[in-house]
Amino acid sequence: MILKSNGKEVATDVDFACNILKHIKGLMFSKRIPDNYALVFVMKKAQRISLHMLFVTYPIDAIFLDDKKKVIKTSSLKAWIGTCSCEGKVKYIIETSHGKSEKLGIKPGDTFEFENQCH
Repeated sequence: MILKSNGKEVATDVDFACNILKHIKGLMFSKRIPDNYALVFVMKKAQRISLHMLFVTYPIDAIFLDDKKKVIKTSSLKAWIGTCSCEGKVKYIIETSHGKSEKLGIKPGDTFEFENQCH
């Protein structure tokens, strides 16, 4: 599957976190995140979200999407100590390599294309 934002390829290697256990684990304890990788968190319903970087040893970008896959917020998170929250109601969070949002010019209002793999 290819993850795209406004027609630009964001990742070709995409995993989905579809349940609470996968949400809790996220990228914890992984060694690094390849540039072509993204982890998409899928919430059961749109809600306010906070992220932490506990046990993640490298920086990442987080992209918060609403239920229409429109970007609400982007954030770069530092290894171990990074935290972030989103005031809007979030249905999806995309975690990808650090700097990807800036490199591709991803900003609030952009739209993502992907098929939800959680059923």
